Amino acid sequence: MKNVYRIVSLLFALFFLAPIVWMLVVSIKEEGMKIVTVLDWFTPPYSFAVYDQILSGTKLSNWVLNSFFVAVCVTVLTVIIAAMAGFVLSKVPFRYRSFMFFFILAGLLVPGEAIIIPLYQVAKDMNLLNSYQGLIIPALASPFAVIVLKSFFDGVPNDLLESVQIDGGGTWRIFQSIMLPLTRPALASMAILTFIGSWNNFLWPFLSITDDNLFTLPMGIPTLMSSYSEDYVKPMVVNTIASLPIMLLFLVFERQIVKGVSLSGIKG
Repeated sequence: MKNVYRIVSLLFALFFLAPIVWMLVVSIKEEGMKIVTVLDWFTPPYSFAVYDQILSGTKLSNWVLNSFFVAVCVTVLTVIIAAMAGFVLSKVPFRYRSFMFFFILAGLLVPGEAIIIPLYQVAKDMNLLNSYQGLIIPALASPFAVIVLKSFFDGVPNDLLESVQIDGGGTWRIFQSIMLPLTRPALASMAILTFIGSWNNFLWPFLSITDDNLFTLPMGIPTLMSSYSEDYVKPMVVNTIASLPIMLLFLVFERQIVKGVSLSGIKG
C-alpha cells in the first residue's frame, strides 16, 4: 500500500512538473526551428540567444527590477505594519480593541475588486499614479496579514510579557525582545506569501501605471505576448524569466511556505 501511495504521489508530481519542464526546454530552443514531432522540442540544438535578444532588445530587465523593488518594499513594510498591529490587538489592552479587531476582520469580507475604483480615485487625488509610491502604498493595508500574525501572537504566554514588565521593560521592548523572536517562523511565512502576492499582482499596476518604464512584470508581459503571437520560443523565454524568482524562492523556502499556508488556512 505504501508503494502504491508513492507511485501515485510521483505521478502527481510529474503531472504538475511537466508544464515547467516544457517551458524551460522550449525557452532554450533556437528561434524559427521547424517542429515536426513533439520529440523535436527535446532534441538539440539548444541556444540561449533568445534570452540575450529579449533582455537586450526589450524593457524586460527593467520590469524585473521594478517588480523586485516593489515586491521587496511591499513585503518589508507589510510585515512591519502587520506585526505591530497584530501585537497591539493581541497583547495591548485598550478600549474598543474587540471592535477594532472585528473592523479589520471585516476587511477580509470585501473583495479587492469592490474597492478598486475608490482606491484609484484616492491615488489620483494624492498624485500617486504612475509612481513607485502608488504601487507600494495601497498594498500595505493587509487585514489578512494582521489577523494571521495576531493569531500567532495570541499563542505567546502572557507570563513572558509580565516578566519583562517586572524588569522595567515597556511595550516596545516586549515587542522587540519577546514577540518578534518567538514568532519568527510566522513572520517569515507571511513575508514569503506577501512577496509572491506582490510579484504576481496585475490588476492594480494595470490600472495605476501607464508609463512603460514603471511596468512590473505582470503588466509588461502581455505587451510582449502580443508581439510574439506567432512564436513559441520568445513567450517561453519571457515566462521563464518571470517565473524563475518565484521558483527559486519556493525551492529555498519550501518548508516556510508550506507551513505558512497550512497555519493560515489558505486553500488551493
